[in-house]
Amino acid sequence: MDWKGIPSLASLRAFEAMARLGSLSGAARELNVTHAAVSQHLRHLESEFGESLARREGQGMALTEAGHELAAALGDGFGRIAEGVTRLRDRSISRPVVVALTPSFAEAWLMPRIGGFWAAHPEIEVRLVPGIALSDLRRDGIDLAIRFGEGNWPGLDAEPLTASRFAVVAAPDFTKARTLEDLGRLKAHDWFFSTASSEQRIWGRAIGVDFERVGAREMANNGLVVSAVRAGLGLSIQALPLVAPDLQSGQLVSLFEGDAEGLGYYMVTRPEALSPGTRLFRRWLRRTARGETPQGEARNA
Repeated sequence: MDWKGIPSLASLRAFEAMARLGSLSGAARELNVTHAAVSQHLRHLESEFGESLARREGQGMALTEAGHELAAALGDGFGRIAEGVTRLRDRSISRPVVVALTPSFAEAWLMPRIGGFWAAHPEIEVRLVPGIALSDLRRDGIDLAIRFGEGNWPGLDAEPLTASRFAVVAAPDFTKARTLEDLGRLKAHDWFFSTASSEQRIWGRAIGVDFERVGAREMANNGLVVSAVRAGLGLSIQALPLVAPDLQSGQLVSLFEGDAEGLGYYMVTRPEALSPGTRLFRRWLRRTARGETPQGEARNA
């Protein structure tokens, strides 16, 4: 297409609105410009084509034969553009929001809360992809990732979501250890970890225990780890929200609580336009992490 041979789109848009609404003032209101601006666009087009396109008639504007011909072409063209944009926007809204996150965060933080999002937005499908491997957002088709760390992921946008408060937990009679020095003396067979939780090893460094050196018993998922600890087989480092019910009931006791300073969970996205569903879910995550209970989110964030 040779755009040099086509008049300015702003002028064509102004003429289409004037032709459809029948007046310069009506077009000005719709386009949020001045009456004089629409009139100037009309003069520009008439100069471009070398003939009159509209004339004043009472309080409005009447199209000439050439004006009718141009208005019909523009109405068809702009209509097809609007249909294409609407279809693409609807497809973007309806496609699933794909979210990558660690299994432990999904279990401890997201799943107890996400019912509120589903209830408010049943039209938006959120597809969760739990895993401990670092996803390539573009290659893997991930719209949003919730990652644990310091927020430094080159080429990606990261926004803090929630701090990583944790506790060292055990059955009430498993150990008398109560200080970081005591915990540092425990051996590999005393600790239980989930292979699906990278956070536990990072929290270990925060309490001065190098699990790469000390070692630990590993289990397939965090549910098995907590069950083993409840049974008095060892102890573990857990996100506080996950073990809060056990601490309240007395099934587990907290030997130490803290947070890894500078570390936390971040919402991570590609540095480009997000789909409407992704923007909405991100806004819900943000407000939920602040303790708000939003009712009916707006469609922008």
